[in-house]
Amino acid sequence: MLIDGYDTLLLDLDGVVYLGSHAVPCAPEALEEARGRGVRLAFVTNNASRTPAAIAAHLRELGVSATAVDVVTSAQAAARLVAEQVPAGSPVLVVGGSGLRLAVRDRGLRPVTTAREAPVAVVQGIAPGLSYGLLSEGALAVRQGALFVASNSDTTMPTGRGELPGNGAMVRVIATATGVEPVYAGKPDPPLHRESMIRTGARRPLVVGDRLDTDIEGATNAGVESLLVLTGVATPLDLLTASPEHRPTYIAEDLTVLHLPYPEVRQGACGGWRARWDDGKLRLDGDGARIDGLRAACDASWTAAGDGRADEDAVKPVLDRLG
Repeated sequence: MLIDGYDTLLLDLDGVVYLGSHAVPCAPEALEEARGRGVRLAFVTNNASRTPAAIAAHLRELGVSATAVDVVTSAQAAARLVAEQVPAGSPVLVVGGSGLRLAVRDRGLRPVTTAREAPVAVVQGIAPGLSYGLLSEGALAVRQGALFVASNSDTTMPTGRGELPGNGAMVRVIATATGVEPVYAGKPDPPLHRESMIRTGARRPLVVGDRLDTDIEGATNAGVESLLVLTGVATPLDLLTASPEHRPTYIAEDLTVLHLPYPEVRQGACGGWRARWDDGKLRLDGDGARIDGLRAACDASWTAAGDGRADEDAVKPVLDRLG
């Protein structure tokens, strides 16, 4: 089984385990089976708005056994980044929600809300109802020389209603107003996976995500293997045209793949499918499971593209073949 090679799953949440208030189909059952096999589950999220306890409670409502210690957030990674650079007890202006404030406090720092309190750092994370006033205080503090740290750079986040603006979009307010770019703590930058490794003690982790530019690139940056599931943001076209840092080790429809043997993918062949280049276009022949066809096509596309990216028009015939 695919899962047999790993001791820890570093799982993204949005688009992998749930979409808004609903569980991704098959996810709770697959994760409970993994836990039953003795695999450690760590829920690693770029979303800094909620506390680990609140996230764990939501997971339990969806049928996934979890406690606060199983959750690793970009808020925690951001707070560690700041705490490693400033004295204990320093004031930190929190432009975000309760999850970010708690993470800052847990690191021995003092959350504040105005630039008048002379914060040594500004930490920003997404939060419902993030106000113009708080963004303005953050901009003033950064202009005064405060260290600027952002929980993550996600421009969007998936929900049950569709993709909404993420922290990466909101960060542009302060960055544009001050001309100062933040240090990012979340995926794909190293701090969050570093935080995950410290907290879980993982030796053979598998990163599981739905985004190429955060989850998979983050795994690449950390030098660990990854699984991309098609239950969130990434599409087959995204995979076929992925650059090297965005190419996952494994591709699957959902988390049930964890408990199945992963098929051999070699020289553009997988299952009953074979992908080949013909007159500058990627073609796919054969029959069988749709996901095997995509795996075969990705192998052929990535091999041909090398260190670059395949042309969208060149790979689109595969999408037509897969329906």
